[in-house]
Amino acid sequence: MAGCDNTDDMLDLLCPMHLRVDPSGVIAHAGPSLAKLRPAAPFAGTRFADRFDLLQPALSDAGAGLADMAGRRLRLRFRDRPATMLVGIAARDADGGAIVNLSFGISIVEAVRDYTLTIADFAPTDLAVELLFLVETKSAAMAALQQMSQRFNGARMAAEEQALTDPGTGLRNRRALDLALERMISDGQEFALMHVDLDRFKQVNDTLGHAAGDHVLRQAAHVMSVETRAEDTLARVGGDEFVLLFHRLCDRDRLGEIAARLIARLEMPIDWQGHRCGISASAGTAISIDYDNPSAARMLADADEALYAAKRAGRGRHRFHPDG
Repeated sequence: MAGCDNTDDMLDLLCPMHLRVDPSGVIAHAGPSLAKLRPAAPFAGTRFADRFDLLQPALSDAGAGLADMAGRRLRLRFRDRPATMLVGIAARDADGGAIVNLSFGISIVEAVRDYTLTIADFAPTDLAVELLFLVETKSAAMAALQQMSQRFNGARMAAEEQALTDPGTGLRNRRALDLALERMISDGQEFALMHVDLDRFKQVNDTLGHAAGDHVLRQAAHVMSVETRAEDTLARVGGDEFVLLFHRLCDRDRLGEIAARLIARLEMPIDWQGHRCGISASAGTAISIDYDNPSAARMLADADEALYAAKRAGRGRHRFHPDG
């Protein structure tokens, strides 16, 4: 082929994925990008049919018959691994052989991954360059969106948690308690509701200050957490008032034992900067199975009534509603 070297140089620039195949089906030259796909196995000097499976159109001699396929769309793949799919078009050269220009077609994304290709490996006019840019842009955009979504979800969850948490004790707040009660009643779950009030807490605040009072509240919350189960709901609903929601626990004996332990532990003095803060607790409990149609408002009111019955009886006590 006259001026072969110059022609190859020109094709390398314009069609870096081309092959030049002689009339006998032997590859005479491969473009630089195609050569990059098989750096350990050069194409030149090997038979086209040994390197590629020609899927469409079918030929008895896929190499020697390439010149007769001039102008037709070709589908082929590498015979070795990775068996990348390729598309191409052939043109007859002056010596009776063929020049085959190849591209990855829809396999472009996988090819870039498998062969670590860059934009420099494609002809400047190749639409694959535009596709690569779109893929890179989409990947970057998806990564950014995912990060934004994760940050948003994290912030939303943190905000929701904060909205349901009492900042002074770390327990649930009244809103969280109302939601838990609504859910259990609508689901038909059995539960007990215990209203706990700290006795003599005001005296701590008045004599030692609010910092001491906050410390006592945190210690009281810790005692309640230790004496209840993980599935129970503990909520601070007032300055020194708490509601303990016992999921699927309606046994009076067990509830009475829990209340007795709580009161006994809360009567133990709490140290604060060398001072011993003495408090106690009174409690009243309402149980859902005692109602034909339990309601949150009614049960909270009845537990509150039982609480004040305990206070009237001398404080440091527990009562059920109805008492018995």
